[in-house]
Amino acid sequence: MSTIDEKLTFKRGLTLKNRIMMAPMTTKMSFYDGVVTQDEIDYYSMRAGEIGAVITGAANVQTDGKGWEGELGVYDDKFIPGLAKLAAGIKKNGTKAILQIFHGGRMTNSQVLRGTQPVSASAIAAERPGAEIPRALESEEIVALISNFKAATKRAIAAGFDGVELHGANTYLLQQFFSPHSNRRDDEWGGSLEKRFRFIKEVVEAVTSAVDESEVENFIVGYRFSPEEYETPGIRFEDTLYLVDRLAEMNLDYLHISLNQADKISVSEDYQEKSMMTYVYEKIDGRLSLIGVGDVRVGEDAEAILTQADAVAVGKSLLLDPNWLPKVLNGQENLIRQELSRFDCEELKISNGVWGFLESMMPDRLY
Repeated sequence: MSTIDEKLTFKRGLTLKNRIMMAPMTTKMSFYDGVVTQDEIDYYSMRAGEIGAVITGAANVQTDGKGWEGELGVYDDKFIPGLAKLAAGIKKNGTKAILQIFHGGRMTNSQVLRGTQPVSASAIAAERPGAEIPRALESEEIVALISNFKAATKRAIAAGFDGVELHGANTYLLQQFFSPHSNRRDDEWGGSLEKRFRFIKEVVEAVTSAVDESEVENFIVGYRFSPEEYETPGIRFEDTLYLVDRLAEMNLDYLHISLNQADKISVSEDYQEKSMMTYVYEKIDGRLSLIGVGDVRVGEDAEAILTQADAVAVGKSLLLDPNWLPKVLNGQENLIRQELSRFDCEELKISNGVWGFLESMMPDRLY
């Protein structure tokens, strides 16, 4: 079993100085056009330095992929200077900087897109209040979108990041193509499980080829996924194990499971003997690294995850206490900040967007 202060080396050669990563979380701190703000740089910089890596919140790879206001952009070269400052702010004292890239698909609205209709695999609205019916992407648009994921990766390399993470979780577009709820296509991009995987496969191949063609050293590529959907039809855990098996055969460095509890059990009756994370870890079988996650509050929580994963993504605890890791490693867990007051937001670089995220995730710990 690994420990949180042990180094981790990925397949492409990048080494983290410890097993703790900052989980990707929505900040809503960018300018209206997706350009990085100084507030955003300060927010991430404050939480870097001690941990192994920071994974940023999502950056959209094309204009109709924007999921919310204040979101990072990476769909144009104009973003490279700001992203370079963000990467440099994170990379102090050996912390690695990973840019999460995505397309929001149907999980946005025409107001955020300034009048443009959202797009998805099929013209099926999400099962959430006020969801708009998206427009189904044409085949040539899908091909162009794959190229835009590749171009976004090249920009991350140019900006000095140490890797990118493909956001295939939380019902965004990559997941929408894999889901039988959002993908009702009957062409080469949908229908069978294999065809629903095709978009993910081609995006991964495009992104990893961008890294290989650039000849950049120690630049890693990860993929984040959600293990189950509750819609009918929807992604079931058996589908996810297929996804994990296929991705583990590709030229990726890690998979990153998205969970709110590390020990969460599948709703499928066939997979209730162990946690979903354990099943995934066993399916990967050492072919690449797994990043675990799930309400980590103290060091013991992180160590428990490392029995079934290779690294641990810590989210809310790092928002509340940027010095979470040194306090854990120095036996000062009693001093870890467990609650947040509005009066502490300026000190901790917590914006209204981040506060809103915390309100939705842990309202009982805010004052």
